[in-house]
Amino acid sequence: MATLLSANLEPTMNRLGNAARSAAVQLASAPSAQKDAALRAAAAACRREAEAILAANQRDLAAAEQRGLAPAMLDRLKLTPGRIEAIAAGLEAIAAQPDPVGTELARWQRPNGLDIARVRVPLGVIGIIYESRPNVTADAGGLCLKAGNAAILRSGSESFHSSHAILAALQAGLAEAGLPASAIQLVPTTDRAAVGLMLRMSEQIDVIVPRGGRSLIERVQADSRIPVLAHLEGLCHVYLDQAADPERARSITLNAKMRRTGICGAAETLLVHQAVADRLLPPILAALAEAGCALRGDAATQALDPRVTSASEADWSTEYLDAIIAIKVVPDLAAAIAHINRYGSHHTDSIVTDDAAAAERFLAEVDSAIVMHNASTQFADGGEFGMGAEIGISTGRLHARGPVGAEQLTTFKYVVRGQGQIRPA
Repeated sequence: MATLLSANLEPTMNRLGNAARSAAVQLASAPSAQKDAALRAAAAACRREAEAILAANQRDLAAAEQRGLAPAMLDRLKLTPGRIEAIAAGLEAIAAQPDPVGTELARWQRPNGLDIARVRVPLGVIGIIYESRPNVTADAGGLCLKAGNAAILRSGSESFHSSHAILAALQAGLAEAGLPASAIQLVPTTDRAAVGLMLRMSEQIDVIVPRGGRSLIERVQADSRIPVLAHLEGLCHVYLDQAADPERARSITLNAKMRRTGICGAAETLLVHQAVADRLLPPILAALAEAGCALRGDAATQALDPRVTSASEADWSTEYLDAIIAIKVVPDLAAAIAHINRYGSHHTDSIVTDDAAAAERFLAEVDSAIVMHNASTQFADGGEFGMGAEIGISTGRLHARGPVGAEQLTTFKYVVRGQGQIRPA
């Protein structure tokens, strides 16, 4: 497919863009019931075509294994009947969410009688560039549709066949609801030049959302002529305060690191207050090691368990996406906050403590999109936040921060109603 299309790549991308722009006009005024019907029909198609989706995924997995992808990346790529059911349920959850389009955010009257309202509207056409997780195809397409946007998706080469199989279900749902199939499109090639073209399609694409590793995000931010809603890497921390409950500290740390190591909400660094390190760390280190996690720590941590190898400076700023964790004993809460703000990616960080004042200071001073108290970082997910699904976790500060759901895929306009007012000279 890549070879077939490479000579005609620019015309192909222009056709996708023009079709998306046309679809976006129709979607902007589509009734909520029609969009929700498309989402529910797409969910039904995912269940109905589960065997075809799994077969496509097997093609991707076989190719990925031949290429020597790491186990964590294979897990991100792999679909199972349970994960397909989760994709379908996610589409239904998006349908069940309130429609953000048309929501009146504020309304007021001026002394001259002008009635002014601030109203949510779609962004338009959204280009989403992502890597190996095929469920992003459904999440991104579904959320864009809910918010009245057309979507142009560019999946990673690893998930190419899986993503196309899921796209077929999404487009079946659109057709059943009487909406254009071009409302959700997938770039039909693995040619990397397609990404460069997408980043220059400023007349056809309104926003670019990259979801992947640091190299992808940095390339998009450097090369895009289109506003970027960035999802940076998940360099997440758990900090065990001196007032942490030992069992809570153990269970949260183990879950935050090991539930699924290949997701962006997985904890990569564990920080522990020095006053309780000797008491809290040994059972936690043992539990992590028994679960198959490699331990890298500072000198204080190494002294507590012979399985801990020496952590380098690079470990504090590494997103492993694997069963590896960096551990550091810190003097106090202030040092933990300083470490997170220096080395973290502003994604998700959690404090475990029974000291309410310490918790509130952590929540206020840690500069991350999601800050947590006594909870696993693996809850950093739009579905867990009640959004139905998410395109990613935005780590920037403009427009949207944290899980990007349907509401975050809208902007607003001002609607002004008058009775013939003119502005005096």
